[in-house]
Amino acid sequence: MSSSVPPPSAEMEAPQPAKDKPLPNPTAPVVDFPISSIPKNPLGEGRFIKTAAALIIGDEILNGNTLDRNSNYFARFCFENGIELQRIEVIADDELEIIEASRRLVQKYDFVITSGGIGPTHDDITYASLAKSFGQDLKYHDETIARMEEASRHRTWMSQQSEEQRTARKRMALFPEAGEVLFVASDIWVPVVRLEGKLCIFPGIPSLFQKLLDNLKPFLPLPAEDARPFRLQVFTPLPESSIAPFLTALQKRAKPENIRIGSYPLLQPGAHVALIGLNRERVKELGLEVEKELQGRILSAEETEA
Repeated sequence: MSSSVPPPSAEMEAPQPAKDKPLPNPTAPVVDFPISSIPKNPLGEGRFIKTAAALIIGDEILNGNTLDRNSNYFARFCFENGIELQRIEVIADDELEIIEASRRLVQKYDFVITSGGIGPTHDDITYASLAKSFGQDLKYHDETIARMEEASRHRTWMSQQSEEQRTARKRMALFPEAGEVLFVASDIWVPVVRLEGKLCIFPGIPSLFQKLLDNLKPFLPLPAEDARPFRLQVFTPLPESSIAPFLTALQKRAKPENIRIGSYPLLQPGAHVALIGLNRERVKELGLEVEKELQGRILSAEETEA
């Protein structure tokens, strides 16, 4: 399945040249598309995103053919920007499932993303399903088509496509008519389409998903810096059963301060203890206590990213 929009340099597989007449391989043009202007806060003046959900769409995820990397990247994005990701769902390329899930999630959460199902093939039904979900017709977006053509004009196979193949390519610019079309990256023709001020539609290809999500930040009403949580992790060589009584008592003390504590066992002896809270200094104090009581060591940022 083509579950997502391909990168601007390659949408569909080019016709294979004859062995004695290889096609030229021209250099891809350098594109510098304009970025969309920042619209008004879709949640309303003074409001910001507090909760989020991810809807991962694709048969290939459910049947194990493709590893979902996008939900993990989105979870990291939410944490780093002070958003509480409360739900991740993976569903099939099924119109009724997409309609039901998208309506439910938009009603409940401030920020919802979909990933996958926006390519040119028959099973890429995300745009069409979401249009039905929110009572909209589909409409070709001329600017997206123009950018797609510009980014791909160096491809020899473009001129060799049949009318049916060209129509398939244009499906990638057939959006719910009332959606906001946000061009967030100057070197990518693919936009992020936002519906109901909350639901943002992304391709499933991880590299595209990540770049578009990162570049979407200026378009989102994110929490202020001081409203974003701080996470500190401590390694302890002790097994979880040995640290459980101490962590239970510590969580009871820290709960009134809205500090969460969790432990995560390792394959080798030991565990990581994570402390998360808005009060950075208090989290650090408790981290030192954990380090001392559990014969541990506070991990550096580099170690936690590894």
